[in-house]
Amino acid sequence: MPHGTIASTITVAARLYGDLAALRTSSGESMSYADLDLASDEAAAGLARRGLVEGSVLLLSLPSGLEYAVAYLAAAKLGAVTAGANPRLTPRERRCVVESVAPDLVVADPGLLDGVPDGVDVEIVDEPDGQTTGGPPAVLGGLRSRGGTPIALPDDPDRPVCICFTSGSTGDPKGAWFTNRQLAAIARIDTGGAWGGGGHVIASTAFGHVGSMTKLMWQLAGGSTIHLVDRWYAGEVLELTERYRMPAVAGVAAQVALLLRHPDFDEHDFSCVQAIVVGGAASPPTLVQEARERFGAPYSIRYSSTESGGVGLATALDADDEEALHTVGRPRPGVDADVRDTDGLPLERGAIGELWLRTPTAMSGYWRDPDGTAAALVDGWLRTGDLARVYDRGCFRLTGRLTEMFIRGGHNVYPLEVEAVLGTHPAVAQVAVVPRPDDVMGEIGVAVVVPSDPSNPPTLEDLMAHGRSDLASYKLPEALRIVDSLPLNSGDKLDRRRMTADMRGD
Repeated sequence: MPHGTIASTITVAARLYGDLAALRTSSGESMSYADLDLASDEAAAGLARRGLVEGSVLLLSLPSGLEYAVAYLAAAKLGAVTAGANPRLTPRERRCVVESVAPDLVVADPGLLDGVPDGVDVEIVDEPDGQTTGGPPAVLGGLRSRGGTPIALPDDPDRPVCICFTSGSTGDPKGAWFTNRQLAAIARIDTGGAWGGGGHVIASTAFGHVGSMTKLMWQLAGGSTIHLVDRWYAGEVLELTERYRMPAVAGVAAQVALLLRHPDFDEHDFSCVQAIVVGGAASPPTLVQEARERFGAPYSIRYSSTESGGVGLATALDADDEEALHTVGRPRPGVDADVRDTDGLPLERGAIGELWLRTPTAMSGYWRDPDGTAAALVDGWLRTGDLARVYDRGCFRLTGRLTEMFIRGGHNVYPLEVEAVLGTHPAVAQVAVVPRPDDVMGEIGVAVVVPSDPSNPPTLEDLMAHGRSDLASYKLPEALRIVDSLPLNSGDKLDRRRMTADMRGD
C-alpha cells in the first residue's frame, strides 16, 4: 500500500492497528492508534474553530509529548503547516523562530512561552486531567471539539506539511519546509514504503527536530510504538532498549557516547541490538570502535542535514574499517552526491570542495526566505555547506564547514580533517578544533579535548606528535584546552559558534 499523506496515514493506521499503542511517554501515558486518530480529528475541528484553514501556520512550543503529536496530526488533517520550536531554545531563539514563520496560532506549554512576542495569538495547553471522552485521553482538552471531524481534503503531494528548524550552530535557526511528497520519499527510502513491521522505536530527538517531524509518517505506517522522551537521558534509553528488545540503537554521536559512559551500561543485555544507526554528521573513529565492541553490533553513520530531510549518505553495516571509521559512506538509494568548487563545478576525486546532494527528500526551501532558498537549492541540487572529498571507492569524507574553515598564515585549515586524526589518540575521548585570533598567523587552531582518563589528559606535545605524520604542520593545533564535555546546541550537535566565541574571549 503506497504512502499518501501523513493525514491519511494515521487514518489508515488506526484501522490497521486499532488498540495498539502508537505513543508512550516516559511517565507511562500511552495513546493507541485509534485514539490518536480520534483525538487528532477533534483537535483539527478545534483548530478550525480557532480560524485555521488550509495553508495556515501553526507553531508548537511544546515538550515532545502526546500533545505535540496530536496537534501536528490535527494540523495536517486541516492542510495547515506545523512548525516546531525545540523546547531547549533560548527565549531569543524562540523569538527568532516565531518571527521567521509568522504563525497564525501558537500552541504552547506555559513554561515555553518566553520569547514569544506580544500580539501573537497563543493557545495555552493545560495539563491533561486524565478524563476520557469517547476513548482518547483528554490531550489538548481545551482545544478539541468533542465529536468533531475536519473536512476531508484530497491527497495533495505538494501541500506544505511541516517546517523544521536548523539547529543554528553557525547562525540563527532557519525553517526548512517540507511537503507530503518529501515525507513520502523519506518513507520510501527509510523503509521501502511498506506498511506493518511493528516493534518499538525511541524518538531520540525533540519532536520539532527533522529526525522526528519527517519520520513520523513511516513510523505510524509501520505500526510502531513510539517512545517519547521529552528530555533524552542515557539511562532511560538503555532501559527501554533492553526491555522492549529493540533491534537498533539510533541517535546522534553525542548520544551514543553518553550511552557508553553510563555507569549501568554493562548491567544491560543488548543481545537484541543488530545495528547502531547514528545520524547527523561523522562519528569519531574511537566512538565507532567502542560502540561496535560493547553493543556487539555494526555501526552505520547516516550523514544528512535538516535541509536534506534527514536523508543523505550512509556507511554500510558490513563496511570495513576504512569506510566505517573514516568516512560518511556513499549516497543512499535515490540520492546523488557530488563535490564542487565555489563556482558549482564538479571537482576531481580527492579534491576538497562543497558537498552537493540531489535527493527527493530535500526541503522545498527556507520558509519566507527566497534569497536563502535560492542560495541553498540550485538546479535540483542542495548545497550542504559541508566540505568533503570523495575517494576512488566512492566514499565521502567530511573535512569541515564552509563557515568553519579558518586561515592560518595563508593556509586553509578544515577542523574536521584535524579532528579525525587527533580523535584516534588513545588519550582522547572527544575533540574539537576551533580557531583563535593570533597576532602573527591571523588564526591558530585550538584543540578542545575531553580526555579518556581525566586524571591523565594528553599534552599539546602528545597531540602534535600524534598528528604530525598525517597532517601538514600548519594544520596542527597550537593550543590545548582540557574540558569535561564539549558544548552542544539544542539539536545535540557540537556548538562551534559558542566555542569560537569563547576562544575570542580568551
